[in-house]
This record gives sequence, structure tokens and C-alpha cells, in this order.
Amino acid sequence: RIRAEAKRLSGRAPGAPRPMSPGEMAALAYPDRVGLRRRGAAPRFVLSGGKGAVLDEADPLAGQRLIVALDLDGDAREAKVRLAAPLSEAELRAVHGAAIAWSDICEWSRRESRVTARRQERFGALALDDRSWPDPPPETVARAMLEGVRALGLPWSDAARRFRARVELLRAEGAELPDFSDAGLMAGLEDWLLPHLGGVRSAEELKRFDLMPALTARLDWEARQSVDRLAPPAFETPLGRKIPIDYGAEAPGIELRLQELFGVTEHPTVGPNRLPLRITLLSPAGRPVQVTMDLPGFWATSYADVRKDMRGRYPRHPWPEDPTAAAPTLRAKRRS
Repeated sequence: RIRAEAKRLSGRAPGAPRPMSPGEMAALAYPDRVGLRRRGAAPRFVLSGGKGAVLDEADPLAGQRLIVALDLDGDAREAKVRLAAPLSEAELRAVHGAAIAWSDICEWSRRESRVTARRQERFGALALDDRSWPDPPPETVARAMLEGVRALGLPWSDAARRFRARVELLRAEGAELPDFSDAGLMAGLEDWLLPHLGGVRSAEELKRFDLMPALTARLDWEARQSVDRLAPPAFETPLGRKIPIDYGAEAPGIELRLQELFGVTEHPTVGPNRLPLRITLLSPAGRPVQVTMDLPGFWATSYADVRKDMRGRYPRHPWPEDPTAAAPTLRAKRRS
């Protein structure tokens, strides 16, 4: 019956069938077992279905570029080939030409720590030809670079960290602002970071990337004004100096000379709920002498002890009995 059916079908064919090699017939029977030899001395192959396979080094096919694995030992990681047929690239194209196509591949390479762009002619998991892709679209490169950001983390500068902390302080106080936490930022990379990643293709370039424009762009004009008003980047002293506010600690804080706050009777605050700043008061030599979150209370209590101790150490600097009525200063008395 089989012979009769074969004769009937061959009679319907337009011409005599082309004779096939054992490798071609095997490739038709097992399209997922076509193997391409990996680089290196060992006869290791990647199969078109995506699995790995290895031949015995003494096998006559060990030096073959393409094979079809007919019998495998079933190892899930890298199966041993017990029987195989040789296959040329021309034979593979003859039987599976319609399944061979060029693909543009732009991806993050962990090994090279950069975005790589290749053009590959592929049959399943096999790259029959691999060439450099010199001009991938910027959008494609930026999307691949996002994987690098996920692997390496965001390149935080001091300015970006301070801005993030200011926004997060206001969010903790109840303000309706975008999520600037690590988890929130990483979850939304495609929305806020992708449009700003143009030209960044490697770990080294990412280190030099300025996050600030991308972070500030997450806020509209009104939200940025609110952040600057309620969580300002600096505290302006009575002398007009701007002291950066550190928002990274448990409480926002500043450090400045004690004499520069003479005459200040209201404790500085930030945020909609008037969170008091943690003030580190410094001696004329720049050493901490007191930390307070209640400046009026410090003037009324602890200042007298600080004055008694500091007058002897720094006699050329003012230590008035009533600091709330004195003028702020950074000057020392002239030597007589």
C-alpha cells in the first residue's frame, strides 16, 4: 500500500523529485535539531530549537559546521549527540530557505557593558551570518540601553539625590507628586527616562549621564514651583548666604556658624506641615557646638552654657548675652 501510494503521489508531481542527501532529509524530519558549531576547539553545537548539544571529539563529524542531531541523550543543559548527519549550508537553504531571514538585533550586552547592534541571518536559534549594524535608530538604541540601566542602576549625582529627596519629603507629607522612590523610578523607566537616553550606549557613558533634566521633566511647571517653595534647595541666612539643605538624613538639615543666626527668633521649617530643620550650629572654627530643632529654645536655655565655653576659646568673636537682639555676623573683632 505504501509503495502504491508513493507511486500515485510521484505521478502527480510536475517533474521528477530532486534526490536528497541524508542531511537534507534529516533536516526536514527534525527542523529543531539542526546544529551550528559554536566557536572554540570543543565540538559543541547550538541547535535550531535553542538547546545545546555536544559531539564526541573523536566523532568524524566533530569538525563539521552544520549537522542534524538524530539521536540525543536527553540532557536538558547540553545533550550528547549519539547519531548525527552532516549538512551543508546550501542543503539547509534548499530545504528550509523560506524559514531563513535577516534580523536586526540591538540589545544590552552584560559581557561588554554596552549596547551592541548586529544584523544576523537566522534559522531559528542559529545565526548563519552575523554582521555589525552601524546605524541602528536612536530609539532602538535607547530601548536597549534601558536594560543596561536596569542592570547597573541609575547614575545618581549629588544634585539628583537632593532633588529626589525633596520630592519624596513632600510626598511623605501628602503632596500629590510622582513616585520618586527607587522602585517607582525603575518601574517607570520607559515613561520618564527613555526620551532622554539619546546617545548613551555604554556603562561609561551612563556614569556621565545627568539625571536632573529627566527627573525635573517628570514634574509640570506648577509642581516644580511647589517643590521649590515648600522644599527649597537651600536656606537663606539673614546675611543672604544660601546654605544647602541636606534632605538625605532622617530630618532635613543645615550646618552654619552660630553667629550667622543671631536675631533669628523663629525656627526654620520646610514642607506643608512646617517640618523643623535640623540645625547644626558651628563654632568660628567650623566645629559643631550644638544641634537643635528648636532655635528659640536653644537661645533661651543652652546658649548661655555655649557662650560661657566659647568666649574663652574665641574671644575675638561676638558672644552677646541676648543673641535674639544681636545682629548676625561672620566677622571677628579687629585686633587692638
